[in-house]
Amino acid sequence: MSAHGQPIPLTARARGPLRGEAVIPGDKSVSHRALIFGALSLGETRIAGLLEGQDVLDTARAMAAFGAQVERTGEGAWSVRGVGVGGFAEPEDVIDCGNSGTGVRLIMGAMATTAISACFTGDASLRKRPMGRITEPLALFGAESRGRRGGRLPLVLTGAADPVPVSYRLPMASAQVKSAVLLAGLNAPGITEVIEPEATRDHTERMLAGFGATLESEALPEGGRRILLTGQPELTGRTLAVPRDPSSAAFPICAALIVEGSEVRLPGIAMNPTRTGLIATLQEMGADLALENAREEGGEPTADVVARFSALRGVEVPPERAPSMIDEYPVLAVAAAFAEGKTVMRGIGELRVKESDRIDAVARGLEACGVQVEETEDSLTVHGLGAGGMPGGGTVATHLDHRIAMSFLVGGLASRRPVSVDDGGPIATSFPDFRPLMARLGAEIGEMAPA
Repeated sequence: MSAHGQPIPLTARARGPLRGEAVIPGDKSVSHRALIFGALSLGETRIAGLLEGQDVLDTARAMAAFGAQVERTGEGAWSVRGVGVGGFAEPEDVIDCGNSGTGVRLIMGAMATTAISACFTGDASLRKRPMGRITEPLALFGAESRGRRGGRLPLVLTGAADPVPVSYRLPMASAQVKSAVLLAGLNAPGITEVIEPEATRDHTERMLAGFGATLESEALPEGGRRILLTGQPELTGRTLAVPRDPSSAAFPICAALIVEGSEVRLPGIAMNPTRTGLIATLQEMGADLALENAREEGGEPTADVVARFSALRGVEVPPERAPSMIDEYPVLAVAAAFAEGKTVMRGIGELRVKESDRIDAVARGLEACGVQVEETEDSLTVHGLGAGGMPGGGTVATHLDHRIAMSFLVGGLASRRPVSVDDGGPIATSFPDFRPLMARLGAEIGEMAPA
């Protein structure tokens, strides 16, 4: 069942080339952070281009529950009047973060050094995801948590009354954990230090600086980065524009590459170097991808992307690239099914603790569509069948995972037989316009059974 209603089975089938312009919604990672930082600032923050998917709307409601004034002023336009660092009020009800691991983990960090308590929950998928990776470092600040076995939601978090700064080395490359620690460090006196083994998406650091925090970031000789944050700054509201989401753009990009005769333009896609691993990988596979009109929007580098049908070839994806494309592996794996030769993806164990076990979900989905795969605990190998080679004809279990649903619908647009997913409802959490956008390009995705 979808997070917000009955299952919505969807089927995608080949109909012809995809053509036109795909206007992608705002970046989900930046949208979450814009609302949270607006709530932690003094004065008004005006946000343009906010993603209005369910995940982000849940974060907006959470910020209101903690005392900020949050108002939608137009399409994608929002106003947040914040309460300042350390100013969160204790919410009167449970904070429901729906399907969003980013939302719940960042919000926990933001409240962990304020002396209040809050109970967090989410949908069936989010309640299965591990929160210990967040609550353990937050405990170093003095926060206390009590949840279900394994630290899972529902979970009550009580913020530290007398927080202390911490020095924390991330045991894994995770932008969510890094961001939660930095957000907690905002209301701790002194310097909070975070060391990450590999550089992950740096939206939090960019936004901290934009709202007035003092921080330093440096590359380490052995790899990774060290971030130093000075606690208890006075953040000031600002006006910002959210760039368009490269993780959402991945679906029409990959669709254009595998559907013969296609050419799709995607304006204003975020090109933050910590998010461009998929572009680099597709180019190594022989993709005809052009990046045009490079510029900066909302403090983030952006460019227009033009994707054309390409004869792809299998590659080995370097494991160190995983942090820069962790959300794009499902759709990459589907695109790899249409490449000549095998594509090997290693160092992707983090995918097993996303909205679903994405390695398993992708492997079972590809097998249902006639593609040979091999998996280990942290790798996936796809044996490509070339352009138009995926047999299709299967129904894929999405496990309430929006990216699994969209990835296999993309595959159905180029496979020999239609591809169905058991539930397309979760797509609304991150890309509510996915189906109409793809339809405008010429795709056929409908609520129907396979022919």
